[in-house]
Amino acid sequence: MGLSLAIIVNYGVFGLMKHEVDANPEFQAIVAPANGSAAVATAAALLDRELNVHGWTPNDPFFAPSGILDNMPNFQIGVINAVGRFSFEMLDQIGRRSGSSSADPDLERASGFLQYPPNIWLWEPSTSFLPSVPSERQYLQGLAALQSYNTRLARGQAEFELRNDTLAAALSRISDDLGSQTSLIDQAQDTGWWMFSQAADDVFYQNKGMLYAYDVILESLGEDYVKVIDENNLGQIWGQAMDSLRLGSQLRPAIVLNGNLDRSIFANHLALQGFFMKRAILQLEEVIGVLAI
Repeated sequence: MGLSLAIIVNYGVFGLMKHEVDANPEFQAIVAPANGSAAVATAAALLDRELNVHGWTPNDPFFAPSGILDNMPNFQIGVINAVGRFSFEMLDQIGRRSGSSSADPDLERASGFLQYPPNIWLWEPSTSFLPSVPSERQYLQGLAALQSYNTRLARGQAEFELRNDTLAAALSRISDDLGSQTSLIDQAQDTGWWMFSQAADDVFYQNKGMLYAYDVILESLGEDYVKVIDENNLGQIWGQAMDSLRLGSQLRPAIVLNGNLDRSIFANHLALQGFFMKRAILQLEEVIGVLAI
C-alpha cells in the first residue's frame, strides 16, 4: 500500500507538476546587449528557460517524477534541435567574414556543445559503465558560449555579417532542416489505421518544439536583418513565413490524433502541422530566392 501510494505521488503529483510545454509566442530575450544580436540573445534566453527554469527532462531516468512525461521531453528535443542548427549557421555563415576566414571560437564551442544528444544521463550502461556527462551540462556550456559571443559582438570584437548571401544561406539550411522533419510526419502516419499513435504523438511534439524555437529565433533574426529585409521588399513574405511557423507551433490538441487521411472522421493533427511546416518552407524559399538575385 505504501509503495503504491509513493508511486502515485511521485508520478501523478510531482510528475504532473513538472510538466510544462512552454510555447509562449511572445517570448524573447529580456535583455539583449546593445549592438549585439537579438537572435543570439533570444536563442540563449530560450536555452536558459528550458535548462534553468523548466529543467531538462529528455534524459531523466524512469524513477524521476518527470520519467512519466512524454510531451515535454519531445518538445524540448525539438527546441534544442532548432537552437543547435541556428548555432551552426551562426558559426558557418553569419558569424564569420567569409567562408575562408577563421571560425569564431565562441560559436565553435556553442555549436559543438549544442550537437550533444539530448537524452544522456549521469550513467549510460549501454555505452559505458563509467559516469557520463549529462546533456544539460553540455547545453549550459553552449549557452555560456552564445552569451560570450554576443558580449564580444556588442564590444565590436566579433563578426555578424549583415549581407544578403549570409542570410540566404542560413535560411536555406533552416528550410532544409524543416523539410527533413516533414519526412518524419509521413513515417509516423504509416503506423497503422488506429487513430491513437505514440509515434505520431512524439513526432508532433518534437515538431512543435522545432517550429516554436525557429519562430522566436527568426522573429529576432528579422530584427537583426531589418535593413536587408526592407531593402529587398521582403517584409510581407517574411511576416507570412513567421505566421506559418507560429501557427504550426501553437496547435494544442488535447490528444494527438492520427486519423486516416482518406477515410477517418477523426482529425489528423500531424497532417495539419505538416501543412504549416510546408507552407513556412515555401515562404522561406521565396525569401531565399529574392536574396539570391
